[in-house]
Amino acid sequence: MLNHADLKLQENIITDKKQLAEIFFAGIKPSETAAKKQTGVEFEKLPVKIRDYKAASYYDVAKFLQLYNNNDKQPVYENNALLGLSDKDGVISLEPGSQTELSLVPKDNLIEVKKYIDNYNKNTAQLAQKTGICWLGYGIQPVSTYEQINIIPKKRYEYMTKYLPTVAKKPLIMMRETAGIQASFDYTSEQDAMRKFSFAIKLSPIVSAIFANSPVRNGRLTNYKSNRAASWLETDNDRCGLVSEKVFTEGFSFDDYVEILLDVPMIFIERLINGKKTALKTNNITFRQFLNQGWQGFIANKQDWETHISLYFPDVRFKSYIEIRNQDNQRTELICAVPALWKGLIYNNEAMEAVENLLKGFTYQDFEYIRNEIPRYALDLEIKNRSLKDIAKEIVDISYNSLKTYGKSEEKLLEPLRELVYKGITPADVIIDKWENIWNKDVSKLVEYSILK
Repeated sequence: MLNHADLKLQENIITDKKQLAEIFFAGIKPSETAAKKQTGVEFEKLPVKIRDYKAASYYDVAKFLQLYNNNDKQPVYENNALLGLSDKDGVISLEPGSQTELSLVPKDNLIEVKKYIDNYNKNTAQLAQKTGICWLGYGIQPVSTYEQINIIPKKRYEYMTKYLPTVAKKPLIMMRETAGIQASFDYTSEQDAMRKFSFAIKLSPIVSAIFANSPVRNGRLTNYKSNRAASWLETDNDRCGLVSEKVFTEGFSFDDYVEILLDVPMIFIERLINGKKTALKTNNITFRQFLNQGWQGFIANKQDWETHISLYFPDVRFKSYIEIRNQDNQRTELICAVPALWKGLIYNNEAMEAVENLLKGFTYQDFEYIRNEIPRYALDLEIKNRSLKDIAKEIVDISYNSLKTYGKSEEKLLEPLRELVYKGITPADVIIDKWENIWNKDVSKLVEYSILK
């Protein structure tokens, strides 16, 4: 007789390829929900030791989580290892190199989100001191490199660590050293989803340049303004980047997104073995092969598909919402500028049209060029005889004026960013100037400048 777990697994078996797009159709929100203009925010930050600015270990961060719990949160464990906390406001989880990620439930007012994050940073800073660490609003570990940073005890990351270095040069930098800010948005139909997705994919390299904030790595100023973005260029071309040239043409659909995902090599599946959830390496077969042929007696189920979706890392991706991913972590005053910039654009058709007109004539190849060059140059880049500095200024202004129409004073969140783009600079440029002219190349000054408190 089949037990409960076997029955549930059998019910979730994928019997028709049409089932694969269901997760995206299920994300469609009714117009009254979408009218709230809710924004999801995921905010990562870097733990470093106070005494030497090296990356804090998993054990340091786990001690912090125990202190922060205070019995009012639900702990998240894997194999008896504390890997996160959850409550009604969201989840704190750990990234591969012990970076903490705060994933907030979607909110309709980013001013309130900023208050929450400011309070979270204040409270976590005070507690972290008790474990000898502090948190940085910066895009990459300033001193430690991935060789000195162990991954947390999580099977998912163990398999990624084994797989990704076989296909690219810098995935371990991305996994263990970097921190970013992500924003997610609702859609009301497949057509609305595709409009927003295409828009966000095109704009994402430019926004990545605007928020470049990781020029110092391994204790030295590098040739990159965003080492974080540079690491993503060499993480895995099968699962990173601008998805497909077809996104930049008419007619892209959920089914097209599914077709792309079907041909991405799998990293692992999870199964209950002897009552214990176990990750199984799948020898790089694609999901299409797994769906059609099975693998070692296992057949594809909905959880496998959801795992596969979560292991696809383009600059913008679909889940049951649109997730915009490729921005460096920031200091306090610019954290919520990331979701605010996107919110001012993606929930306003007129704002999107204004940006689309601004970028009219740019091709898929042009956006690929921008994506590949901005880690080094950020806004110091020209494309088709146009300055990225000027384009950035117009984009920020369009969002700023759009946010004014929402009536929640969220445009104030863009004021520190406007100050930068009007000067034609990024957060990285500020750091480079201080590094060379004020800080005397002293990494402790960068840490002091970047501490979240």
